[in-house]
Amino acid sequence: MRILFVCSGNICRSPLGAQVLEARLGPDAPAFTVESAGTIADDGALMDGTAAAQSSRLGGEPSTHRSRYLTEQIAASADLVLTAERSHRAAVVSLAPRAAKRAFTIKQFARVLDGLEPGDLAGIETAQDLVDRVARLRGTVPPPADPADDDVDDPYRRSEDTHVRVADEIAAALTPIADALRALR
Repeated sequence: MRILFVCSGNICRSPLGAQVLEARLGPDAPAFTVESAGTIADDGALMDGTAAAQSSRLGGEPSTHRSRYLTEQIAASADLVLTAERSHRAAVVSLAPRAAKRAFTIKQFARVLDGLEPGDLAGIETAQDLVDRVARLRGTVPPPADPADDDVDDPYRRSEDTHVRVADEIAAALTPIADALRALR
């Protein structure tokens, strides 16, 4: 299964999300390829230093990250797309319309998982089954009062406190996601 994280420049939020999820899935998770891209990325840029420090703090490995620009092929080939903001999800769907059912903001996917009843996940055996079930049931979980609550702020060129808050938001959203994916092994 290919899991793609998407943000703007692919130097803060999306690589942090990918690295932290990869760390949480552990080294014995060969069934998952976790990667990232950005809607306005310059190919080959290093991860922002403050974001990289937050990734390391949360167990990620930022040293080999190089940014890459989101293309139709990258978007279309992912089995699950987790975006930082709703606008990034829209960009993914614009590039690859068939990705609509497997594209979510990070916080939306976590919110839907948290809002499901235990029986809603009965019979799920594969990661693809999980994505399909969450996509089918996303409308049954109440949306946030403010749709922007499904977005993760862009910390680029902002304070260290902002980077910490954003990293913690991403890490919190990744908890139910990683738990659900690990349960499928």
